[in-house]
Amino acid sequence: MSSLAAVLIVLATVAAMEFVAWASHKYVMHGFGWGWHRDHHEPHDKLLEKNDLYALVGAAMSIAMFALGSPLVMGAGAWEPGTWIGLGVLVYGVIYTLIHDGLVHQRYFRWVPRGGYAKRLVQAHKLHHATTCKEGGVSFGFVIARDPAALKRELREQRQAGVAVLREAIED
Repeated sequence: MSSLAAVLIVLATVAAMEFVAWASHKYVMHGFGWGWHRDHHEPHDKLLEKNDLYALVGAAMSIAMFALGSPLVMGAGAWEPGTWIGLGVLVYGVIYTLIHDGLVHQRYFRWVPRGGYAKRLVQAHKLHHATTCKEGGVSFGFVIARDPAALKRELREQRQAGVAVLREAIED
C-alpha cells in the first residue's frame, strides 16, 4: 500500500469517526447506554465518570483494527488497511479528548476561548448540556459545531413541544 493511500485512509477514518461519534452519542449514549452517560450530564467533582467507559469502547475499536491489520496477530491474513483505520480511530480519540474533555469540560487544562471556532465548539457543547434528561437535546457531535443561535432556537422548540426539559439558564 502506498504512503498516500495510508494517509488518505487515516484522514477518511478521522472524518468518518465524527459521524460515528454523533450517531453513538445520539442513539446509544442518549438511548440504551444512558446509564453510563447520565453522570456526564450531572454536576459532580469526581475525577472519573461512568461516561469515561465509552473511551474504552473507542480504544477497543482502535486496537481491534490495529490487530486486524497486524501480520503479528493475523499472520498472512492481515488486512493492511486495518492498521491505518486503527490509527485514524486513535487520532480521532486524541482530538476528542483534547476538545471535549480538555477544552469544553476543562478536565486537563483551563482556557476559555474568546472567539472563533473554539468558542463555537464550547458554546455548542454547553447547549448540549442544557437538557436535564436523555430526551431531546442538540449538538451530539464533538468536532463539528452548528451555530449556537440555531441550537438555542431548536432547544426552545423542543421545550415547547414537550420533548426536552431544559435547565433554568436556558429557559429564559
